[in-house]
Amino acid sequence: MNWILQMAPAWAEAHAPALIVLLPLLAGPLSVFMPGKGRFAWGVTVGVTALCTLLALVMLAQVRSVEGGAVISYAMGGWAPPYGIEFRIDALNVLVLLLVSSIAFLTSIFGWPTIEAEINAEKRSMFFGAFQVCFMGLLGVTATGDAFNLFVFLELSSIATYVLVALGAGRDRRALPAAINYLLMGTIGASFYVVGVGFLYAATGTLNMADLAVHLQDVGGNRAVQVGFAFILVGLGLKAAMFPLHQWLPNAYSYSPSFVTAFLAATATKVAIYALVRFLFSVFSLEYIFEGASLALILAPMGIAAMLACSFQAIFQTDVRRTLAYSSVAQVGYMLLGISIGTAAGVSAGLFHLVNHALMKGALFMAVAGVVLTYQGTRIHDMAGLGRSAPWTMTAFAIGALSLIGVPLTAGFQSKFALVSALLASGWWWAALIVVFSSVLAVIYMGRILEAVFFKPPNNPQKRHKEAPMLLLVPLWILALANIWVGVNGGFVQGLAEDAAQALFIGGGQ
Repeated sequence: MNWILQMAPAWAEAHAPALIVLLPLLAGPLSVFMPGKGRFAWGVTVGVTALCTLLALVMLAQVRSVEGGAVISYAMGGWAPPYGIEFRIDALNVLVLLLVSSIAFLTSIFGWPTIEAEINAEKRSMFFGAFQVCFMGLLGVTATGDAFNLFVFLELSSIATYVLVALGAGRDRRALPAAINYLLMGTIGASFYVVGVGFLYAATGTLNMADLAVHLQDVGGNRAVQVGFAFILVGLGLKAAMFPLHQWLPNAYSYSPSFVTAFLAATATKVAIYALVRFLFSVFSLEYIFEGASLALILAPMGIAAMLACSFQAIFQTDVRRTLAYSSVAQVGYMLLGISIGTAAGVSAGLFHLVNHALMKGALFMAVAGVVLTYQGTRIHDMAGLGRSAPWTMTAFAIGALSLIGVPLTAGFQSKFALVSALLASGWWWAALIVVFSSVLAVIYMGRILEAVFFKPPNNPQKRHKEAPMLLLVPLWILALANIWVGVNGGFVQGLAEDAAQALFIGGGQ
């Protein structure tokens, strides 16, 4: 990837960690005051997300320019860490930065037709301003190397997300209680996290994550450290929709504006899982007995429970978006199960599935947005016959569905195969069987939708059916083809996940 560095300007290489957060931070408030009924704000959003994607590519090239992965340390304001705030980029978070930026870019392109249909004209500029603040917060959580600064960015993204979810009330009034529920649960999660950070600061006197890792080696058995770990695990688990802390997610995904649902489903829980992984393996380590017990007795059982319980819940849903929402919680279970193995192969498989789930769920929710835009229905009953009237939209949906199930030659198969391999290598054959059984459940709940789309006649032949607009189809098919590309040749993405796991220093040879 040296060609990227050769083309990138010097200022981009020098300041990419700060610029990738600064650009949406500045553009978001400005977008609120832009004229044009949201059209100018939308153009700025597309431009900013495109630039952030390019900056993420620059940082990826910088990290991969060194064998084993370089570490980029950027001292904000010139204050050297650990006393100042550090943005620290390595093989782990550069993967998430690229994922969030690219998904934001694609959803920004696809979003305008849905925003025109679902958001009142006078609120569109505010909508795009709130989206950029949410986007900035997710990037900040991923880039920062400071535990308290992570809390600040986490809250900025969360507050903006509550606004974005509530703006869905123009189409469905149930978005308001969904936003309130999300706010209450999100506030509890953030409070648990910041209390946990407070305990760690009391025990070590530092907030820099790299410095925390050093100091914790001396006070690892301290009761305050153990309590802080527990609070952080619960707080970030709630943000990641870890079962049974996922109750905010189904309604938030079901009643948000289509733009918001597609973006959140592909990014929000992924960033929270990243933060959880960062604390588990960079700040803390498997050397601590309480962490090993947490992986085996909390993360693994909760991951398996999510895979089973939420897959069964998805089977009995009648609304497509709620089916996909419960599926998302089940897929989080796959990621947590891989992480709970505690080996390089397991964490790599979990991160690989994290990326692939963003690709598949982004495509699925974009396709559903096309149905909402052109047909105004989200029930499985409403999807009947759409395979004939909207073949481009529904074929892309089918690709995402097959990837979610784990059919060979799709991205989902690659990451599930990696997860099963890691489980078998660690002797967790029973968990591998549960992964296979959960995939069979996915065949059932996604099969119901595909059956209605391709094998049933329209329920209302008099109602007009049409294809989604091109602005929606282009990013939708980019994600659909990405699922096939990773399924056929997943070496690049899997290599990024493996490099990310190695960057955690959890024993690359395990």
